[in-house]
Amino acid sequence: MKADPILLQMKYARVVGRFADRCGITLGEALDFFYHSDEYTLVSQGISDMHCMSDEYLAEDLENEYRRSRNFEASGRAVPCRSRAGNR
Repeated sequence: MKADPILLQMKYARVVGRFADRCGITLGEALDFFYHSDEYTLVSQGISDMHCMSDEYLAEDLENEYRRSRNFEASGRAVPCRSRAGNR
């Protein structure tokens, strides 16, 4: 099912804002990652009704995708995004 394009744009803005806050990155970086993410493909194409999920769920899912895609530090551990207490 496809959602109204205007409503999707508003949802994208909220999700990207939450994602940027969670990961401590700029909105520009968050937006760039979002538009190249698997999540964007799923939401924009109406696959599995992902656009019906909460903003927080989508931001967390995007954070997980971001963490998986990041380069590992010399220690072999991914650099985690910041977690805000009470928002998980």
